[in-house]
Amino acid sequence: MSPLLEQDRETARIEAFSDGVIAIIITLLVFSIQVPPPEVVAEVGLLRALADQWTTYLAVSASFFFILVMWINHHRLFTAIRRSDNNLLLLNGLLLFGISIVPFLTALMADYLRHSERVAAVMVYSGWSLVVAVFFNLLWRYASHRNRLFNTSTDPALVAFISRQYAFGPVLYLGAVLLAFLNPFLSLGANVLLAIFFALPNKAVTRLIQEQTEETEA
Repeated sequence: MSPLLEQDRETARIEAFSDGVIAIIITLLVFSIQVPPPEVVAEVGLLRALADQWTTYLAVSASFFFILVMWINHHRLFTAIRRSDNNLLLLNGLLLFGISIVPFLTALMADYLRHSERVAAVMVYSGWSLVVAVFFNLLWRYASHRNRLFNTSTDPALVAFISRQYAFGPVLYLGAVLLAFLNPFLSLGANVLLAIFFALPNKAVTRLIQEQTEETEA
């Protein structure tokens, strides 16, 4: 097997493992949604009982889009990465650990959005989103430093430009944390908007992926 094919196989194994873990995590979110107890349904009716769980629906939706965007950007990154090493495995594991906590924080936020501790609950949720964004940046910066895990001919100016773009992620999530002091629901909405924003196609990352693919094929 050629070295290039061996490298592709190694990174493909990392991505496949990560995809499996993320798929399990995102599936766990549904367990935050509970069937209304019969006694509650008997008292207020099924539709009212379902509607009363709106905080859970809101929390699950926000978390679903957050995990989805992390998966999208993880896929983009590993499409560009051409080699792997032990440190990459550890940093990738750190990112997966961060994502794996999200179902717990989703349940926490769903339970406390109508509680007097809603600000603290949303701060913890948004704060952990900030931590996960930092983990992703660590993974990116390790892989991209001096083209460590990219093809050697990759344009360093392009990599530096993408690094500057990704650096805004933690800053924006920090803003969402601070926004919880003003209004926890605005903070949660900011998290959803950030997920949508970072899921949008990135021209610089697309160009980087094309460069890696073209050199490999050549």
